[in-house]
Amino acid sequence: QVQLVESGGGLVQAGGSLRLSCAASGRTFSDYAMGWFRQAPGKEREFVASSNWRGGSTYYADSVKGRFTISRDSANTVRLQMNSLKPEDTAVYYCVAGRSVAVDTIPNYWGQGTQVTVSS
Repeated sequence: QVQLVESGGGLVQAGGSLRLSCAASGRTFSDYAMGWFRQAPGKEREFVASSNWRGGSTYYADSVKGRFTISRDSANTVRLQMNSLKPEDTAVYYCVAGRSVAVDTIPNYWGQGTQVTVSS
């Protein structure tokens, strides 16, 4: 049984930082991309960032480029360092894994989500 478990969400003031972590179990994700989607109240889920274990390539949504950094510590762990947070970053953040994790994909595996709230 595959599980993705997120940690690290919380409440932070605008301009602050948070780091999200995700640990996957149940299979090896060395040939999978891992990353993050988010969903703000009243909005659709959107792609945030992804990382490929083989090759080390990373991808970001335009809205977070230069502020967020995704890292892959192992085939089954992924982190998201979020700096210079803005109120519009407030959302539930989901750890995801799939053959492809990108703006136009629906990853195979999803975590339960962790709340990130940025106050102005």
